[in-house]
Amino acid sequence: MAAKPDIEIAREADKRPIQEIGGKLGIPPEHLLPYGHDKAKVAQDFIAGLEGRKDGKLILVTAINPTPAGEGKTTTTVGLGDGLSRIGKTAAICIREASLGPNFGMKGGAAGGGYAQIVPMEEMNLHFTGDFHAITSAHNLLSAMIDNHIHWGNEQEIDLRRVVWRRVLDMNDRALRHTVTSLGGVANGFPRETGFDITVASEVMAILCLADDLADLQRRLGEMIVAYRRDKTPVFARDIKADGAMTVLLRDAMQPNLVQTLEHTPAFVHGGPFANIAHGCNSVIATRTALKLADYVVTEAGFGADLGAEKFFDIKCRKAGLHPDCVVLVATIRALKMNGGLAKEELSAENVTAVREGCANLGRHIQNLKGFGVPVVVAINHFTGDSEAEIAAVQTYVEGQGAEAHLCTHWAEGGKGTEALATRVAEIADAGQSQFAPLYPDEMSLWHKIECVAERIYHASEVTADTRIRAQLEEWEAQGYGHLPVCMAKTQYSFSTDPGLRGAPEGHVVPVREVRLSAGAGFVVAICGDIMTMPGLPRRPAAEAIRLNAAGEVEGLF
Repeated sequence: MAAKPDIEIAREADKRPIQEIGGKLGIPPEHLLPYGHDKAKVAQDFIAGLEGRKDGKLILVTAINPTPAGEGKTTTTVGLGDGLSRIGKTAAICIREASLGPNFGMKGGAAGGGYAQIVPMEEMNLHFTGDFHAITSAHNLLSAMIDNHIHWGNEQEIDLRRVVWRRVLDMNDRALRHTVTSLGGVANGFPRETGFDITVASEVMAILCLADDLADLQRRLGEMIVAYRRDKTPVFARDIKADGAMTVLLRDAMQPNLVQTLEHTPAFVHGGPFANIAHGCNSVIATRTALKLADYVVTEAGFGADLGAEKFFDIKCRKAGLHPDCVVLVATIRALKMNGGLAKEELSAENVTAVREGCANLGRHIQNLKGFGVPVVVAINHFTGDSEAEIAAVQTYVEGQGAEAHLCTHWAEGGKGTEALATRVAEIADAGQSQFAPLYPDEMSLWHKIECVAERIYHASEVTADTRIRAQLEEWEAQGYGHLPVCMAKTQYSFSTDPGLRGAPEGHVVPVREVRLSAGAGFVVAICGDIMTMPGLPRRPAAEAIRLNAAGEVEGLF
């Protein structure tokens, strides 16, 4: 019998009232702000009162480089959280919210899959509690105020050629990457070139995910650089007097969202910066809240460990003072075969040789993660076509890397399929073996930080950049931004900047095409290769198959 679609499984869920889910973590009903019966925001004043409580154990779920064969990082995050609950632990899950762009494009939803899902799946993958709309509105309010400021006399003496603040939209739309605004005459302002990024690439999104509270949020918003004057001095959002109104728009969005898994494990779903063009982690406030309320917190970082985990460690943990206790690295036999050179249509047949060849990608990630001083466990996300010989080959390889691999059947069995993994992860976390340290120190120069990530994580032989980029980094250092970490924006499909180069390439060159200063968020973005901050839709976008059926239910969402 064919497996049920994710959306059908989610629709059949026996959801508990959100007050009951909050009660599992000790959140009183009066501190939950319900959005319907199955989701709620956790009140800021309750969160503020948790200060001083002991933190639980923090477990990061990451993965090998994504392939069309699928890895199942979010599915494993959910399954592990349910597995911890099944073995009697007080657990909570922290993941990002879904962006409409990938949902209607190629990637699909971000709520897990099979019997390891977070619900309500449809709402989470669509408008949810409106956080992304609030971020889009706050970002574009600032855009409008910049142009309005210029129109009414330009008191800050903004150089129209040096406005760096673009607009955003939570949709993949390549036609908006480069635009010209204010056409049509004097009444419409001063024409200039600009463009759109996707909302999840907005610095406002990054700030919401890194801010401690509303006061910190407004301070960070005010520190965003929106333009430069003719003398190249920066103009900040606070100079345009936009930070207060932006904070008002983000007041409710700043509160974490609480939902549940199919097995009623509490899940915080909050924030959603992309992992290739932003830092790829859920909000600090959600993670900290979960750590105060649960003994074990399972969170994830977007895409492969070369992007998501590196940024989780070097940006989120560095900025928030978090100390991860264990890392779970997700792989599938199918994805390892693709890394071993097979095409997607060749994956159904047993091929132990291809699995062994593909394990080079897995091994690179294991060693990279160990370099941060955190214990690593591999989760083999099981597919029905996996053979015993293929599974054994992975387990033997991982053992040779000084780690261990557990076969996980959570997609088909929910938390029952991760009990062994959950037991081992809890043991490792409780043992206190983690000696976490970021990859590089704050005082290292910006250029050397970029080189450090490229050489130690990507195994590149060289980083190249135009002299103007090197000069820009030096200028930012002179302005006091040299202590910031770097956020590398590159393809998620490879250690290199070539998406077709799978496995574990070495000796490749990483070209830095552009650098952007996110002064409010607190990092410098290095855009490498052909990565886009406004993705486009594929030839056959998922949106073509999404519709309402006769019962008014969503079909085609995955």
